[in-house]
Amino acid sequence: MINVLFVCLGNICRSPTAEAVMTGLLAQAGLSDRVFVDSAGTADWHVGKPADERSVAAAAERGYDMSHLRARQVNVDDFRNFDYVLAMDESNYQHLVLLCPENARAQPKKLLAHYGRLEVQDVPDPYYGGADGFHQVLDLLEDACQSLLHEIQATL
Repeated sequence: MINVLFVCLGNICRSPTAEAVMTGLLAQAGLSDRVFVDSAGTADWHVGKPADERSVAAAAERGYDMSHLRARQVNVDDFRNFDYVLAMDESNYQHLVLLCPENARAQPKKLLAHYGRLEVQDVPDPYYGGADGFHQVLDLLEDACQSLLHEIQATL
């Protein structure tokens, strides 16, 4: 089993959207039983709460279900339990680097820096993108998750 963790600040928009996208791609590829996907936030403000309804709506328009997802905070054990710990932006990445123990199974990476095909290094906060912010985030995440899926498939 390969374990993938997506991390943003509050775990209510970018990282749960990435979780939903990756879960959908894995289902299409017939790999749901071989890859586990989760998401978390570096902050604890939204623990237990559902994803932002704008993220849920944008994802649903493209066929991704986020209705069951609930926010949680990233913890030290995540570095021992996951093969991929993928930050949405530089701030999240720096937080993960500080939290990562020496005996980690996974070292944090920035998602777009490793799997995005554009010049963009950070998944932007959709709240600052106006009405299209959540769709722009989805575009970036679909592209990066597709690249990540190809990498995972090559290891199976």
